[in-house]
Amino acid sequence: MKGDPAAPGPEHTRSTQTDAVFAALGDPTRRELLRSVASGGPTTATQLAADRDITRQAVTKHLAVLHTAGLVTGQRIGREVHYEADPAPLDSAVDWINATGAAWDRRLASLAAIFRA
Repeated sequence: MKGDPAAPGPEHTRSTQTDAVFAALGDPTRRELLRSVASGGPTTATQLAADRDITRQAVTKHLAVLHTAGLVTGQRIGREVHYEADPAPLDSAVDWINATGAAWDRRLASLAAIFRA
């Protein structure tokens, strides 16, 4: 329904994506897997599991979280899914970090001005 105030808008979608990115990156195993996919090019859960002390099923679950956050894309080739990193969703996380840092900078500058007076 057009103009429905209850319908999620672009900011809600962006916020949801940012939340998903932070949730995905909040786990050290997922960060390591994302780093491997980003640096090594297209790879499979089987290949990623072979290099780690973790099962293929666990890798697949972690990749699913990364995929939901938009940080990896998958393309099925035969029986395997080949994953590639997609850095685009990191933009919303970087924007949030920058906005939060700027807000703190303004607050700290105000506090510093009070103490200098």
